[in-house]
Amino acid sequence: MSLDAFGTILSPSLSSGGKSSSTLPVASDPSFPVTSRGASDPFARRLGTSTPDCYNLDELEAIVDAILTSSVIMTHVLVTGGTGFLGRHLTHRLLERDLDEIRVLTRSYDRELAERGATIVEGSLLEPSDVRTAVEGVDRVYHLAGKVTRRREASHEMYDLHVTGTRHLLEALGEVEPDKIVAASTSGTIGVSEDPEDVATEDSPVREDLVRDWPYYLSKIYAERVCREFLDDHDLPIVLMRPTLLLGPGDRRMSSTRDVALFLQRKIPAVASGGLSFVDARDAADGFIRAMERAEPGNSYLLGQANLSFESFFERLEALSGVSAPSMSLPDRAMVAGAHVLDRAMQWLGQESDVSPISAEMAQYYWYIDASKARRELDWQPRDPDETLHDTIQWLRQHHPELGSPSRQETSSDSSPSTAGSSLSGDPLESFVPDETLEFADRHSDDR
Repeated sequence: MSLDAFGTILSPSLSSGGKSSSTLPVASDPSFPVTSRGASDPFARRLGTSTPDCYNLDELEAIVDAILTSSVIMTHVLVTGGTGFLGRHLTHRLLERDLDEIRVLTRSYDRELAERGATIVEGSLLEPSDVRTAVEGVDRVYHLAGKVTRRREASHEMYDLHVTGTRHLLEALGEVEPDKIVAASTSGTIGVSEDPEDVATEDSPVREDLVRDWPYYLSKIYAERVCREFLDDHDLPIVLMRPTLLLGPGDRRMSSTRDVALFLQRKIPAVASGGLSFVDARDAADGFIRAMERAEPGNSYLLGQANLSFESFFERLEALSGVSAPSMSLPDRAMVAGAHVLDRAMQWLGQESDVSPISAEMAQYYWYIDASKARRELDWQPRDPDETLHDTIQWLRQHHPELGSPSRQETSSDSSPSTAGSSLSGDPLESFVPDETLEFADRHSDDR
């Protein structure tokens, strides 16, 4: 809220250019009579209270508190990416709060969010006129719009949305002067390493050297630089959020939970040498809201629940789903080579491979982060990681029948790896791995 608007609440006569009979000197003594009250006292009228002879500082503080939490303060919130996995959880949470308007910029009308009470603004971040319409009169902005894919062919599309779209939004917001902007990036801009002992913090350097061949993360690095430019050069109040891999219920497009779905279909052929970090999308949404309420502009926060090796991750999924984890282990070079061979073969057939070459490359690294800053400064408390994995599995099975519950044989304690590791169609696990890869693995089994 502007100072002029706040002045209107404090003293209508001041905002209209007249002289107020009330003065507000600073006093160190809480009992000091700060201002005389009259029959026309705006505080008393606004709050429906009586009008004693004077205010003291404690009373003023309580009055200002009441005004700031009352409906006089109009709060208009814009969410970009509100129809995505994280964005929908965030928008649902915001709609449960006492806010005047939750506005969602989306390329197509979303009936579910509209019926819940959101204002839908149809448009694109790539069209400046759409963006100017979306930001008009907003006080708070959550910028979550993005495209999650590991395909190199989508690099230009990701750059356009993440970098150009972010620039269009921040340029438009420079004219609006919102209270705060909370922008989503990814932990992968800093939280990736070849060393399992390297756990990233907010002070870690950007790892452009490692992610330069992975378009999603590279475009997010460039988008972060755009945010930094508008923070430093244009004084926009931006807070940067870096969540890890998003899991949990509600991933309608399976953009983040696809690896869990592949596990349930037994389409992950081998255990990679690296490790991952993940966070529940519901808890990430809570972190974004807490950042809006508590974080100082210029800060960034990593959000993650657990750092796990892929072996440990698959073991947890096995315990929760009844689907056996892959038992085969391949040298890193063999896994990447096999993914490239399979990808070319699937392209020749006009299809996409389940495990892309980029996924195989990324799985060699450790994506570990430390979220203690968010816990400390935002009082962010994520749920137990196993609850997130359980809810992810249940939601996927409920909404994708092909990922249905395992058979009794698979969940029995005496099921053998050969049967528990079979695919839905009964093919053995090894059938998903090209012969060339298995031969390469045998020849280089000591390379790991």
